Amino acid sequence: MTSDAYAFWIAAPGRGEIRPVRVGAPGDDEVLVRTLHTGVSRGTETLVFAGRVPESQWPVMRAPFQEGDFPAPVKYGYLNVGVVEQGPDELVGRTVFSLFTHQTRFVAPVTMVSVVPEGVPAHRAVLAGTVETAVNALWDARPLVGDRIAVVGGGMVGGCAAAILARFPGVRLQLVDVDESRAELAARLGAGFATPDRALGDCDLVIHASATPAGLTRSLELARAEGTVVELSWYGDQQVSVPLGEFFHSRRLTIRGSQVGGIVPGRGRTYAERLALSLELLRDERFDAFVTGHSDFAELPEVLPRLADGSLPALCHVIDYPEE
Repeated sequence: MTSDAYAFWIAAPGRGEIRPVRVGAPGDDEVLVRTLHTGVSRGTETLVFAGRVPESQWPVMRAPFQEGDFPAPVKYGYLNVGVVEQGPDELVGRTVFSLFTHQTRFVAPVTMVSVVPEGVPAHRAVLAGTVETAVNALWDARPLVGDRIAVVGGGMVGGCAAAILARFPGVRLQLVDVDESRAELAARLGAGFATPDRALGDCDLVIHASATPAGLTRSLELARAEGTVVELSWYGDQQVSVPLGEFFHSRRLTIRGSQVGGIVPGRGRTYAERLALSLELLRDERFDAFVTGHSDFAELPEVLPRLADGSLPALCHVIDYPEE
């Protein structure tokens, strides 16, 4: 048996299109999933859409279910929530999260889908991949009770990190962003807010997620002596200048890279456990603050260019799929 499906492809940098695909019946260890929602953030995926993945990173940046090659044509995406239509009895009818692309139906190995917990709405579950990135960053950062923390960059990843940090007892937490409208997001998350010029310094820990050289510079300025800056930004093909001649040496600062592709050694957690934790965290209604818009799947070729150039402001823009 085969099922008709449709998938979004980046046909050329800056141009997308929807193409028909054929989906076969699932095997013994596979599931057939009908997509309910996918998510698009203005981070990695818009860089991919614009063709800004450096050639040196083409192998590293492949999505798990990617088809084609960078820069294009390529089928790319990694925030998918759907319902299992065929597969093991215990999964049929269940809502699942996977790292699949923007496609109406697909077949995937059972091991590559995760059941969305009861109490997590399907539209919110698309945030699981971003929350997982934030969880991994905080495992790298190792915040402590009572820390003075700044999160520089109030986008998807920085905001999710702030949402989790707001649960830590005794922390002084500020979300720092040049966009003053992010003050509303910070308030919904339970964090303080400041523009870069008004941010509180003497921070034990700074999480940088603005993807700008100016943001990284300000992060170094905000860190106390012996403090740590965890770099979450991915700059694509952009060259970044870091002022190592100023505070870096005199304050004995540490810049630590963090990337969701690797778990800090010694943590004792698997990737499946990290994703399960991220889905459990999404029971928190505060994460609805990151879902800033919805569009139908058919509109995706027109929506993604607007997300990439900023004419459609968004944190996570949710793509809704037809029921049948």
